[in-house]
Amino acid sequence: MFTYNVRGENIEITPAIRDYAENKISKIEKYFQDEPDITVHVNAKVYRNGEAKAEVTVPMPRLTLRAEETSQDLYGSLDLVVDKLERQVKKYKTKVNRKSREKGFPDMLTGQDEELEKEEDIKVVRHKTLGVKPMSAEEAILQMEMLGHAFFVFRDAQTEEVAVVYKRHSGDYGLIDVDSTMGE
Repeated sequence: MFTYNVRGENIEITPAIRDYAENKISKIEKYFQDEPDITVHVNAKVYRNGEAKAEVTVPMPRLTLRAEETSQDLYGSLDLVVDKLERQVKKYKTKVNRKSREKGFPDMLTGQDEELEKEEDIKVVRHKTLGVKPMSAEEAILQMEMLGHAFFVFRDAQTEEVAVVYKRHSGDYGLIDVDSTMGE
């Protein structure tokens, strides 16, 4: 059973918005069986240019669904987000079904959908080897911009660990630090 945490940034969450979000997102509830209560986090945001963004996160023990979409109105953004979430669930169900046929794993998802039975193979179509050079995050961002890439892998000059800088949808930059001790 889903419970909802709906909040807004630059917008008041009215009962109509809350009901619409809950009704749309509840469509994916049918795919889950024997799951404990799940809290769905919905964040609605309206920008100065009038566009509305909907972000939905559905954390579960073995899977986290997350999607975000921006459109001209919040209701449209919610519709697009639910479509993305359904595609994620279907893709996951296909993967789980394939593994269960091969190895006998129990399926945590219910619902029958013939299109899910189609095999969706993930293919690596290109392999590249990188020489990661020590540099600062600022230098890495400059390199990324010069190359016209959306991300750049580098070795942090201070920590000597591998890191990634990337360009966010907002135009700002993000930094991912790799902690090599986390897998131990």
